[in-house]
Amino acid sequence: MNIGLIGGGNIGRFLLQSINTNKFLVNSKIVGIYTRNPSSAQQLASEFDTEVFEDIQSLLQSNIDLVIEAATVEVVKEYAAQVLSCGKDLVLSSVGALSDLNFIQTLEEICNENGKKIYLPSGAIGGLDVLKAAKSNGELYSVSIITRKPPQALPGAPLDIEKILFEGSARDAIELFPKNINVSIILSLAGLGPNKTRVKIISDPSIKNNSHSIEATGSFGRLSLKVENDPMPNNPKTSYLAALSVLSSLKNKDAVIQVG
Repeated sequence: MNIGLIGGGNIGRFLLQSINTNKFLVNSKIVGIYTRNPSSAQQLASEFDTEVFEDIQSLLQSNIDLVIEAATVEVVKEYAAQVLSCGKDLVLSSVGALSDLNFIQTLEEICNENGKKIYLPSGAIGGLDVLKAAKSNGELYSVSIITRKPPQALPGAPLDIEKILFEGSARDAIELFPKNINVSIILSLAGLGPNKTRVKIISDPSIKNNSHSIEATGSFGRLSLKVENDPMPNNPKTSYLAALSVLSSLKNKDAVIQVG
């Protein structure tokens, strides 16, 4: 499988290392990369034996089979429709872009027209299969998530005291914290949607890891789950598990036996 990569940050570098250098994805390679930082792109291309493309259209017209987005919510909104319309499957890292239900509908229509798929990694949380099963008969009643992060990972957070920075819907959370709370959107897509999923974001100077506590109720009973994630090296805003989940999505994409 020939893969195109949009984005050259920590997740992009992790994927280049995992796929091109460590060969964790059999018979696959990231053959092209596009970023808005040409010098960084050239450095990555040299280090990981890939090709730099100066614009997204050139990347999409190359021999790639699939595109991985590892950039920003804004990049998804700008390029996702174009990627799918060009007949490429798409793996999204910045799932916060899907807080807009109209945008989701547009992408679904393009996928249906072109026979393509969007893959959404589970990110830094678990419990998604429980939520999908619970809502299958329309009897998922409530879903909430409390996210705790060290203040260095949250813009504007005080460095010396614990503080609740946000309480509200997943839709509002992703507008205010687009680089920090993708987990709330993937949770909402598996469950009740961004308007009905409740989110609390807490800055906590006493912790070093990111943690996510999920609660859900329905006719199935009650779900209570806590995940504590180590951040990626050199980037406290991104959980290492989020990067691993992108790699996992790629490895399982064509699996004969699908779990969940």
